[in-house]
Amino acid sequence: MAALTSLQRYDRAASRSAAVVIGEYSTSFGLAVRLLPRATRGHIRDVYALVRLADEVVDGVASAAGLRQEQIAEALDALEADTYRAMSTGYSTNLVVHAFAQTAREVRIEREIVAPFFASMRMDLTRAAHTGDSFAEYVDGSAEVVGLMCLRAFVAAGPSRSPAQLEVLETGARRLGAAFQKVNFLRDLAADADGLGRAYFPGVDVQHLDEGTKTRLLDDIDADLEAAARTLPLLERGPRRAVALAHGLFAELSRRLRATPAAALKTTRVRVPDPVKAQLAALAVADRLPRRS
Repeated sequence: MAALTSLQRYDRAASRSAAVVIGEYSTSFGLAVRLLPRATRGHIRDVYALVRLADEVVDGVASAAGLRQEQIAEALDALEADTYRAMSTGYSTNLVVHAFAQTAREVRIEREIVAPFFASMRMDLTRAAHTGDSFAEYVDGSAEVVGLMCLRAFVAAGPSRSPAQLEVLETGARRLGAAFQKVNFLRDLAADADGLGRAYFPGVDVQHLDEGTKTRLLDDIDADLEAAARTLPLLERGPRRAVALAHGLFAELSRRLRATPAAALKTTRVRVPDPVKAQLAALAVADRLPRRS
């Protein structure tokens, strides 16, 4: 076996660093990603590690470290610039950025997809509430384009796709990403409002959320989930099982949110118990998700 070159060793260290970040911050994601083929698994971890890193700049460690708002904005700008530079050159001193850039170059994630993501992260620094238009823009950048990044990895190693098939898959990736984001907004209502001072859903009064509003939001989420489910058969078996599990986990969250009184969402963060996660994982491995009626 030939010795690794210095760049190959650095690439490997970067990918391992991305995996550590994902392992630290997301258990449900880790469960789904393990169903992917090894190469694709690494690409998806690289994408989500960058997403997590940017999210921590905006909402986590930067503020905890004592950075002022303008310094946080500068840190986000620097991360974005480093990401584009690494996508162009294939190198970054930031291991997570380096890992993402290697994946982006390999599976053809373009700057045009990445830019809306950073734009949405920047909105978190400047907006406490959203209009209908700004909410759509935020969800597009924070979630839908992340779905497109993952789709690039899913189809890179598979058979060639017709333009019509790719269009269907891209629609499904966007709808699934949107559903994930909206579910998280709904179950994090109180944390976002009280901890971060944000209200994502336009016109929704977090302190007086009623059943009708909750049902309307969940109907929209379930429409996204249903649209995404229809595109799953176009994915190869490995990605299909992983995406189906992620879909199943969020569909279960939606179901549990419906069963939770609206008033309780201000104090309770709905989650899927581990035994249910395990059951959903088994169904995904058997290619039986989404659930058949």
